[in-house]
Amino acid sequence: MGTPAWFMKPRHSISAGFLVEILVFLLFCRHVYTHCKISRCNSEYLAATQDVHSPITNAAYCTALRSYSRCTRRTARTCRGNLAYHSAVYGIEDLMIQNNCSREGPTSPPWPPAPEPNKQSFESLDICDYEKSYAHKHGRPPAYRHCATFGDPHVRTFSDEFHTCRVEGSWPLLDNHYLFVQATSHPVVEGSNATAIGKLTIIFKDVKECIDQKVYQAEIDNLPAAFVDGSMNGGERPGGNSLAIHERSPGRHVEIRAAYIGTTIAVHQAGKQLSFSIWAAEEVAFSFTEEQDLQLCVGGCPPSQRISRSACCRSTADPAAEKARRLCRGKLPAEDVYFQSCVFDVVTSGDANFSLAARDAFEDAKTFQTDFRKLHIFQMDAASSPSGSPLLLLLPVAISGLQSHLYTSLFQCSL
Repeated sequence: MGTPAWFMKPRHSISAGFLVEILVFLLFCRHVYTHCKISRCNSEYLAATQDVHSPITNAAYCTALRSYSRCTRRTARTCRGNLAYHSAVYGIEDLMIQNNCSREGPTSPPWPPAPEPNKQSFESLDICDYEKSYAHKHGRPPAYRHCATFGDPHVRTFSDEFHTCRVEGSWPLLDNHYLFVQATSHPVVEGSNATAIGKLTIIFKDVKECIDQKVYQAEIDNLPAAFVDGSMNGGERPGGNSLAIHERSPGRHVEIRAAYIGTTIAVHQAGKQLSFSIWAAEEVAFSFTEEQDLQLCVGGCPPSQRISRSACCRSTADPAAEKARRLCRGKLPAEDVYFQSCVFDVVTSGDANFSLAARDAFEDAKTFQTDFRKLHIFQMDAASSPSGSPLLLLLPVAISGLQSHLYTSLFQCSL
């Protein structure tokens, strides 16, 4: 009795139906067994056998089956209970018997490992890039706000109010859904009402898909270029690199960029005091509840904690004040609130290094502020002003307005 003709052919003709069965199983199992790599084994086998069509190529077919078997063994631990996996194992065994394939013999080289999912994929970048996400939702770029505290401390709020504060101890600069920033102040000199920041704590709160919670802490003579856990970014989440620390000047200037909330923070040390500046998306800056109402960047200093900058430095006959004014004129381009603060700090502390704090704060404002008209603030001293609100003297606008008025007058005269 002869051998049936269908058995004389290489039995890899069965493989097409066999793979269809496996793929059906995968449709039902893929969501449960996300770590099982059986689908990769199936793809390798299919690619290896697509050009195997005749008995002469039986050796190549056996090689493909042995490679298929090897692949299933490697993924066995993660595929326990997976129906597609077990179907493949039994199917391979059956096909090797039918085609007289030995278990020992050559195998195909394994495919290179599949690349890891790109953590910086477009989706991740879009979710963790505030500017892109906002522009996509609203069709325009977001609005931004600037806040800074430096020197005595002096506070420039998100609303461009400017206060000089008597805030010894710890006070929150920011406390919203995304950020918590606390400044700890100490007297500049014993017996003085003037204080300066000696410690800053910045907490970047956990944001799903973007960053783990991160804490940054700076103290006098300790301005680290890393978070307290030693890392320099937002962690292992897909958007971890959307939070990063950059050391701009060792021991003097650190910048923290939080792209996932459209925020940049600068921390400086000048003399024996720290300063803080932030450029934050408006939506982020004001994302807080009624219970989070005590924030120096939002409301400024409480009225009872405000002190006058002009009280110490009003007299032109005071040599210390005049010396401070000369020093501050060399650091700052205009006699605005930064200049006033510079003079106040140098006079009350006796430390010329405090002029650097005012200069750093002004430079931060110049870097962050996209609207030059808001760079300089000229105001009456908030502690002595009835309203305590600033008067923004917009010099470019004023000059432009005067020129326009002059041209109009000349035009009317010519008529």
